[in-house]
Amino acid sequence: MNILAIGAHFDDIELGCSGSLKKHVDRGDRVILYVATKSGFVSPEQKKVRDDDEAMAEGRAAAALIGGELVCGGFDTLYLEFTDDLNAQLVRLIEKEKIDLIYTHYKEDVHHDHAALARASLHAGRHVPRMLAYHSNYYQSDVRFTPDFYVDISDTWETKEAVIRAHRSEYERVGDTWITYFKKEALNNGYVCGVRMAEGFRCIKWLAQ
Repeated sequence: MNILAIGAHFDDIELGCSGSLKKHVDRGDRVILYVATKSGFVSPEQKKVRDDDEAMAEGRAAAALIGGELVCGGFDTLYLEFTDDLNAQLVRLIEKEKIDLIYTHYKEDVHHDHAALARASLHAGRHVPRMLAYHSNYYQSDVRFTPDFYVDISDTWETKEAVIRAHRSEYERVGDTWITYFKKEALNNGYVCGVRMAEGFRCIKWLAQ
C-alpha cells in the first residue's frame, strides 16, 4: 500500500499518527509524509521558537525514525489557506504516488493551518478509497474530536515518543506535556478497544476490499 500522511507543520503527523505509520512501514507499506509549511515561527511575544532550517532538520530526523519519505510543501507557517496552489500540490502528489490511504488533520481543529489543510485534503483526496483524520493538539473546538476508528500501537509507542522528542525546539517549549497527554490518550484508547495502546481517528471513508 502507498500511504500519505498530511500535516500542516513539522510535528503534527508525529503527534497524530506516527505510531500507525510505523506499523505500516513494518508491514512493508510505503509511507510518504507531506508537510505543507516551512514550519518556522515566532511566539506571540515575538520570540523565535524555531527557524525554517531547524524545523526541516527536526522533520527529517523524525521521518527517518518512522521510515517514511518526507515532502515539504514550502508554504508559510500560519498563512495556510484553502487555495488552488495547495489543492493542486496535493492532487499531483496523490496521483503521482497512487495513494491508497490518507491520514490528515481533523477539519474542526481550532488551528487555522490545520483546518485549512484538512479541507484541502478532503478535496484533493476525493478519489482515494481510505481516509482517516487525526488530531495533533489537546485543544477542543465546538465539535469535539471523538474517535471512531482505532489502530493498535502497543508495539510502536516507543517510536512515537522518539519522533515527538526529535522536534527538540518545540519540545523545549512545551516540555513533557505532549508525551504525557498523548501517552495517556493512547492508553485510554487501548482500554476502549482492548489493547494496551491505540491511536484514535475519525473515519472519513474506508472502502473495504
